[in-house]
This record gives sequence, C-alpha cells and structure tokens, in this order.
Amino acid sequence: MSIEFIGFISNNNSSETIVREGPVLNPTHIEAVAKAHENAGFDRALLAFHSTSPDSLQVAQHVLGVTDRLNVLIAQRPGFTAPTLLARQFAVLDQFSRGRVALHVITGGNAAELKQDGNTVDDKDERYARTSEFLDVVRLEWTSDKPFTYKGRHYQVENGFSQVKPYRPEGIRIYFGGASDAAIDVAGKHADTFALWGESYAQVRDITSRVRQAAAKYGRPAPRFSLSVRPILADTEEKAWQKAAGILERATALQDKTGYRKPADGHATAGARRLLALADQGSRIDKRLWTEIAKLTGANSNTTALVGTPGQVAEVFGDYYDLGITHFLIRGFDPLIDAIEYGRELIPLTRRLIAERQVARGEAAE
Repeated sequence: MSIEFIGFISNNNSSETIVREGPVLNPTHIEAVAKAHENAGFDRALLAFHSTSPDSLQVAQHVLGVTDRLNVLIAQRPGFTAPTLLARQFAVLDQFSRGRVALHVITGGNAAELKQDGNTVDDKDERYARTSEFLDVVRLEWTSDKPFTYKGRHYQVENGFSQVKPYRPEGIRIYFGGASDAAIDVAGKHADTFALWGESYAQVRDITSRVRQAAAKYGRPAPRFSLSVRPILADTEEKAWQKAAGILERATALQDKTGYRKPADGHATAGARRLLALADQGSRIDKRLWTEIAKLTGANSNTTALVGTPGQVAEVFGDYYDLGITHFLIRGFDPLIDAIEYGRELIPLTRRLIAERQVARGEAAE
C-alpha cells in the first residue's frame, strides 16, 4: 500500500519555539513553505482551522496557485458553513486544481473556542452527530446525479443538488480525527483516512482496531491511517537528543510569548488526554517517541516527537507502517527549515525502507 507524507503550512512563521513577527497572515511565508514542501517531496500539506485564524479554504487556494504538484488537506469545522455550500466550494477548488484537494474534518472539543464562531451545540457527542449529518449531505452533493432531500436533526435539505462535482470519479478524500467513542463511530461511517496524533505502538493498535470495527459495522472497508508527529533530527542520536533538550528549554522560556501554554482550566480533548497519559508513563516511549512538549503544552495539538538520526526515525515509521499507518503528517519546530531538512533524508529513506518491506512481503505499493 502506498504511503503519503503530509506537511503543515502555517499562516506565519511561528511555533512553540518561535515567536511570531509580522502579520498573522504572511503571504511570503506561506508561499515559501508551500514551495519548500513541494520541492522536499511531500505529497500533501495541511491547512489548519481555528475559530480566530485566517480561513484555511482561502489560504489553500493560494497554496494551490503557487505550486504545481502539492496536494492540500483543508481543515474545516462542521456547524458553521452549510454542508451544501462547503461541498460546492471544495468541488470547485478540486476542479481548478485538477484533483489536489482533500477535506480534513475537525469537530472541535474546546467549547470555549467553538463559541467564538457562534456554536450552540454544547454536548460533544451531539456535535459528532451533527458532523455525521454534515458529511451525509456533503457526500450527497458530491455524488448525487439528481436532486435529493435530506431530513436530519441538524440539517434539512430540500431538492439539494450540485452541478459541479469533484475532479476525479472517486471524489474528494475525507480525513477525520477524534478519539472518543462518538468520534470513532463517525469515522467508521465516513472517514477515508483516520488521523491519529503521535501515539505509542500500543495506543495505535488500540485506536486502529476500534476504527476498523466501526467501519465494519457500517459495511465499509477500513480507512487508511495517518500519524502526526514532530521529527527532531541530527546526524547522531546524541546530537538529536541534545537538540530536543534545547527545543524544550526554548519552548518553556517562550510560553508566554508564543501562547503554547497548558490551558489554565485543564481542558483537554480525548486525543490530548491520550497523549498526556502517555507522557505520564515517561518522557521516552517505545524506541524514541518523546513526550515532553506534549506535557508542557497540554497536548492540545500534535506535540509528540520522534528523536534520532533520519535513519532511526525512518525505522520507527517502518514500525508504524507494520501497524497499519500509511500516512505520516510531519512538521518541525522551525517550519521552513525543518520541511527542507525532512526532504533531504527522512522522506526518501522512509519511502525506500517501506518499499523494501513491501517487496519482501510481496505487497503491491499501489
């Protein structure tokens, strides 16, 4: 089965270790990072969503305009744009880009942040029910060859229809994440790719098993699986761990300026709680999974790291591949420089290692 590397394009040059300078929406940075990802051999790049950030759909349109091959993964949150409209927006962009678009569905677990966009559905399980209906309608807009009517608790559509469809017959892939039981159920019904944060081998086995069971309940094949992690690389293992220690020191010193501080109210999503439980087990898990940044920040984003040489980290990606992971979402603490660095050795080494395993097992790479 083919693998995919997904990068991350932020709206400005900032991270847990870099204090933003300049505008929140920095076109020069976006263009530079997009082109760096394309040149480094990434297949796709994520454009994130937050209730106060620049609109990821419009940023993705710009990224597609300044690249030739790079695909985009556009995060959107159900509940704030009508699913009929969003489906047509994505189909149009997919047509213009000749099939370079995918949708990443983020239901949202932080009630305070959701209220910034006017959310009125406080119960988290009910928000996932809304997400499921949302995706029902999106799929109908993309696939129905005649007007359809949909009647749900959250969405009602009379004679819905889209004249524009996705570029490819197989449509636009839907990526989905979430660790609660309600999230897993929606993933089983709708996800083409299920996204995990950088978890332990045991946690990956657990959540992928749950998702597969949910998909089987709906009579669907299991989705593909993506793992999000922050590689920290150096030419020796000792230097890599020294680099990780420096990142932790800088992130700790700059928390008040970067904003990457553990929430004062202790809020944590189900996914964040899984990472924090991992951090409670120790700072180094399995071969080289590092949890200190997750512990520092409250794990409210992908904050676990793999520390080592490019070859050592590629070996761990091979381990995750053996567990069913085929997509690797990787981003560094220095967004532009790290994207370039990943393309030098880590990405080609991983592709080669997994290809060798596929040949040894007689697998088709697709």
